[in-house]
Amino acid sequence: MPPYESESSDEGEDYTETNVLLGYATKDATGDAISHIGGAPNWIDEKTVPSGALAKCKVCNGLLSLLLELNGDLPDHFPGHERRLYIWSCRRKACRRKEGSVRSARGVRIAKGASTRANAKPEKKEVKQEEEQPQPKIGESLFGVKSGTSSATPANPFSNPFSSNSNSGAPANPFASSGSTNPFSSPAAAPATPSIEVTSEQKNDEASTTLPETFAQKARISTPATTTTPQPARPHEPWPAESAFPTPFPKYSLDAEYETLDAEAPQVPQNVRMMDIDEGGSSSGGKEDKEIYESAHDATFQKFADRVGQNPEQILRYEFKGKPLLYSDADAVGKALAHHSENGTSSNAKVQTTAKGGAGMPRCQNCGAERVFEVQLTPHAITELEAEEMSIDGMEWGTIIIGVCSKDCKPSEVEEGQVGYVEEWAGVQWEEVASKK
Repeated sequence: MPPYESESSDEGEDYTETNVLLGYATKDATGDAISHIGGAPNWIDEKTVPSGALAKCKVCNGLLSLLLELNGDLPDHFPGHERRLYIWSCRRKACRRKEGSVRSARGVRIAKGASTRANAKPEKKEVKQEEEQPQPKIGESLFGVKSGTSSATPANPFSNPFSSNSNSGAPANPFASSGSTNPFSSPAAAPATPSIEVTSEQKNDEASTTLPETFAQKARISTPATTTTPQPARPHEPWPAESAFPTPFPKYSLDAEYETLDAEAPQVPQNVRMMDIDEGGSSSGGKEDKEIYESAHDATFQKFADRVGQNPEQILRYEFKGKPLLYSDADAVGKALAHHSENGTSSNAKVQTTAKGGAGMPRCQNCGAERVFEVQLTPHAITELEAEEMSIDGMEWGTIIIGVCSKDCKPSEVEEGQVGYVEEWAGVQWEEVASKK
């Protein structure tokens, strides 16, 4: 029986659908003018740019090239927060496979009063009512993406937040705040609740957002407390001129749909044990042959290849507080995350926790909170980004895994209502290279 959890309520389906949202590169215009791979970065506020230090490779100090910019608004988790994620990479061959040659940053602007509202003490009765509501798939609340099996009418797989082929008049921005129906909102004819005195400040704060109090409560409950002292303000370097950067990768917009998997896809048994034998049944005896054999038959990599191979044109995988799909469990990144990732098996949103989702990642350097998985790039992104490259000597990573602050913190020196940028964790798993004979 496949380990993937089906979200379909219909019997007899020959596929399963996970909570992972897959991104695909497209040259066609989409409703999302922010999210893209390649090209040049755009900022939340063009008047407030990151420190130029974030644009530099930590190995050679040269300027990096943009791989991904993602509109990361999560109104269900962080109401009042405007978020963007960025991934850059150094293109110098000498810097490959070295820590610091790939970097990630998160831009954030927290609306005035949003922090006060998130820290307000929840009303117990209201929390209880929220817990009794069924938990939606995370993409439905974050992006407005609907399951293709959730209604009697088959859903167009491209009528999702990334897609430009929607037949409706609704905006198609995948990572921006959506005006879709809130699954946790109270019915119009809700039962009467005890009267609570509300200050004018609280009223003004509620008026500043269309999201209900329950989302702020949920975000606070799922976020671990930390007593780490925020770091002091850092020197701000000017962002380099666009002409100073290497020629950017070609720019592609993003389409997306939920990941679907063949229910009958062959799975590598969890208890399989690889034997170092040749076709004749005898031991090869050579250390080099042993390394090549084990690399070619690595169970973790095989699961990665099988999973990605079912949707081969995916360039990214998104599931906030989900579990990354590991390329290997033998490198430093894989060893740190392997016992928590289960090689990408998607957890039901109802049982996901911040603690498990962030285990193995270093804590936020800005506020000390735990980090959680949000997005990863897959090998087909290299194919798209280097489509115009004449040289075959290109990027060599197997996946880039991004871990972000579970509190979506801002720099301590940045006031509410202003934009700040925080470096996040980029875990790079490099391609396996067979030993040369």
